[in-house]
Amino acid sequence: MTPIPIHDPDDARVADYRQIRERDLTGRRGLFVAEGAVVLNVLASPQSRCGAVSALIAEQRVQTLRPVLERLNAPVYAAGQGVMDAVAGFPIHRGILALGEKPAEPDPADLLNAAPDDAVVVAVCGVGNHDNMGGIFRNAAAFGAHGVLLDAHCCDPLYRKAIRVSVGAALRTPFVTGLDPLVMLDALEAAGFSLLALSPSGDQPLSEVRPGGRAALILGAEGPGLAPAVMARCRTVAIPMAGGFDSLNVAATSAVALHQMRFG
Repeated sequence: MTPIPIHDPDDARVADYRQIRERDLTGRRGLFVAEGAVVLNVLASPQSRCGAVSALIAEQRVQTLRPVLERLNAPVYAAGQGVMDAVAGFPIHRGILALGEKPAEPDPADLLNAAPDDAVVVAVCGVGNHDNMGGIFRNAAAFGAHGVLLDAHCCDPLYRKAIRVSVGAALRTPFVTGLDPLVMLDALEAAGFSLLALSPSGDQPLSEVRPGGRAALILGAEGPGLAPAVMARCRTVAIPMAGGFDSLNVAATSAVALHQMRFG
């Protein structure tokens, strides 16, 4: 691995790294930007479902990252901190960026039918906050979820911040996006998954859930929660709260519920 020096922020070879924040919102032709050493390590690992296109690394970080960069199997560009900041459009304190290719999404039925008999799947409706999305993916990976299904109102799990918060879990966990919520439930039921919806108004406490069989955890956005039509199709459960408080952050909810579904 021989780093390719970049001295000009307008160098065409790093064009896809320019003005990262604005490009995060408009897209990169099926590409995404990953940031930080932890995420770079996942991208370069055999578990990643995403191919690496290139890396842009601050000169002072190249040597310590060499073992990871050699596994990346992609061009590595090295730039001074000032050049790197000018390319990105803001200070990149970590000095580590990489460009990856978004993976082909599996067919929902194929993903679900290939699940083990005791699989847990996470289904998400209307979560538009990238911190929450990253947290959900991190928890899904930590508790061995088979995959994540996202409706059309969810944000992109491969948005730079979502990937970073997920500590790279979004690069290795199979997911499907853009689904209609009720069609998503149809697919889950057709594959033999029981439907478990989390809501402060759930009919029974989460502690009564016992692991076993294929199960889907259905999560909604904070505030509006899940639509009545979705709730009507599911077994609804709640996490009891101390008096005067009604709910957890959706990412925290996913961690508590996934632990119960796997080990309760």
